[in-house]
Amino acid sequence: MVEDRAARSAHPHRGTTVGVDYSVRSARITDIDRLVALFGDRLDAHRESDPLDAAALLRQLVYLPHASVLVAEIRREIVGGVVLAIRPSVRSGGYVGTIDLLAVAPHADADLLTDILLEEALRSAANKGCASVEAPPPDEPAEQARWARAGFVDTGPVMGRAVAPARAGVGRVR
Repeated sequence: MVEDRAARSAHPHRGTTVGVDYSVRSARITDIDRLVALFGDRLDAHRESDPLDAAALLRQLVYLPHASVLVAEIRREIVGGVVLAIRPSVRSGGYVGTIDLLAVAPHADADLLTDILLEEALRSAANKGCASVEAPPPDEPAEQARWARAGFVDTGPVMGRAVAPARAGVGRVR
């Protein structure tokens, strides 16, 4: 039986579909080669103009506090990944998260894993104080629908959505 969204929100980093149990965790340096293979063509388009190769850049991002590299796995097999980079923005009133890459293995449940990965990326962005998260719009209509379900709206060259920073209201003097 497919687990509904309310049940998944009780365990935001886990999802279940027909007896298959997915989990999401921070990527480790040893995951990078598998992530590069999973991201595949999405990385190839940018390699020519980028002096760093994709694997080297992802290895750096694993350790940087202004980025999150997350993997979804089942039985120790990586079946999805997302890369979130954080930058300051005066115009946005704080930090902005950018989801540079999100990919799901062809044999995995794309709807469920996209939901889980986006939820965890949004949580990470909120924990890092982001006011919003943006991403390049996906090419495929089915993928666009998945992002729309997560609250992303096409705002021109990028899609975006607001997030409430996790520390909002903490430490304010009234």
